[in-house]
Amino acid sequence: MELPAVNLKAILLVHWLLAIWGCIVFPGAYAWSNFTILALGVWAVAQRDSIDAISMFLGGLVVTIFLDIVHISIFYPRASLSDTERFSAGMAIVSTLLKPVSCCFIYQMHRERGAFLGPSQDHSAYQTIDSPEAPADLESRAHVPQGY
Repeated sequence: MELPAVNLKAILLVHWLLAIWGCIVFPGAYAWSNFTILALGVWAVAQRDSIDAISMFLGGLVVTIFLDIVHISIFYPRASLSDTERFSAGMAIVSTLLKPVSCCFIYQMHRERGAFLGPSQDHSAYQTIDSPEAPADLESRAHVPQGY
């Protein structure tokens, strides 16, 4: 199933608004983690061809899912909440629930930029100094140990 194209700026705007509203009740580490990741998102918007920028943003967003769960579960106010505090806590929870969906869209952008997750597939680019020939295909190569 193909995901619809979503603008990275729209994802950033939604998470920025939810992070600001969530910071009313959860200041400190919650704010630092979310705004640091949003800064990585701005970097990914500014450098449209950078695989590093979108990779860092995707990885950071995954990490903040777990950090948000920890922050909300530890620092959720147990006393009676005012309407503002209830709204702020709700927006922090909505932000946490929306992050996996955003990760799916950002992963799609990650792949569109030519990146993939996993070990590198380019093993034939290395050429020793001793052999002047061009590198052969991986299938036709035989593993011959060389003595030094």
